[in-house]
Amino acid sequence: MNSSPLFSILIPSWNNLPYLKICVESIRKNSAFKHQIIVHVNEGTDGTLQWVKEQNICHTYTQENVGVCLAMNKMRTLVEADYIFYLNDDMYVLPGWDNALWNEIQCLPDNLFFLSGTMMQHSWKLDVCIPCDYGHTPDDFQEERLLREFQKYDKADWRGATWPPNIVHRDVWDMVGGYSIELTPGMYSDPDFTAKLWVAGVRYMKGLANCRVYHFETKSTTRVRKNNGSLQFLLKWGMTNSTFRRHITRLGKPFEQEQTMVPNMIGMKKDLWRSRIKAVWMLIAKGFGLAFPLSSQS
Repeated sequence: MNSSPLFSILIPSWNNLPYLKICVESIRKNSAFKHQIIVHVNEGTDGTLQWVKEQNICHTYTQENVGVCLAMNKMRTLVEADYIFYLNDDMYVLPGWDNALWNEIQCLPDNLFFLSGTMMQHSWKLDVCIPCDYGHTPDDFQEERLLREFQKYDKADWRGATWPPNIVHRDVWDMVGGYSIELTPGMYSDPDFTAKLWVAGVRYMKGLANCRVYHFETKSTTRVRKNNGSLQFLLKWGMTNSTFRRHITRLGKPFEQEQTMVPNMIGMKKDLWRSRIKAVWMLIAKGFGLAFPLSSQS
C-alpha cells in the first residue's frame, strides 16, 4: 500500500478518556493497514483535548457536548480516505478487523454497500452480538485473555448493518448527507442513517462475523438529555424502527446474498398500520409537543 490511509476512523468522544486511550491503542496495534484516526472531542474536560493534541491525532472540538450526529459531520471535514469507518470510543478492535472489511469491499462491484463489524459484549443485543465478558472498565479489562480467545466464538455473517462499528464509502456518506442533526444528541441516529442509505439505493447491508470489536458499553447515554428518537424515526419514515428492522433490513438474520434486495412484504402492511396508530397515540400522549433539543447537555 501507498502512504494514503485505507480507512478514516471517526470516533466521537465525550469525557471518556480512559476508554478512548484503549480504543486508539487497539487500532494502532491490531490493524493490518494504515488508517487515519479522527476524534471529535465533546467538552474534553477530562483531559481528552490535551491528550489528542499530545498524540497528534486529527480532531475536531466543541466546548459543549453537541452529541453524536454533529460530531460525525464535523469529523467528515477532515476525512482523507475513501472509506469512513465509525467506531465508538468504548470499543476495542480485534486483530483481523480491517482485513475482513477490506476483503469484503474488494469483492463488491460498486460502492453501494453498508458493512458492520460484530460486537462482543456482556449484554445480548438481538442476533448481531457475541455474548462474552472480558471486563466492564479499563481497570478490569482482560485484554490478553480476550486476544487469546476471541476467535473461539462461532458466528456467521448477518443481515442489516446498522450500529457501529460500520463503514461506508465517502461518496455514499455525502449522497445521504451524513448523520441527521435533528436527532441530536443521537438517539435513533443509527437506524435513521441506515434508512437514508436504503432510500438512496443501498441494498448490500451486511454484518461481518470476522470483523470483531469488544464493546465495553459505558452507556454515555445515561449522562445526557435524550431526544425522542423513536417518535422522530416514526414520523420521518412512516414506520417504527422495529418495522424497518424486521421487514426491510431483517437485522440479525443469517446473511443470504441473493435476498439482500428484497424486503419482506408479508405482514408489513399490518405493521405499517400499527405504526400509524402508534404515531397518533404518541403525539396525543405528548400533547403535540414534539421536542427537538437544541442542546444535548444534561
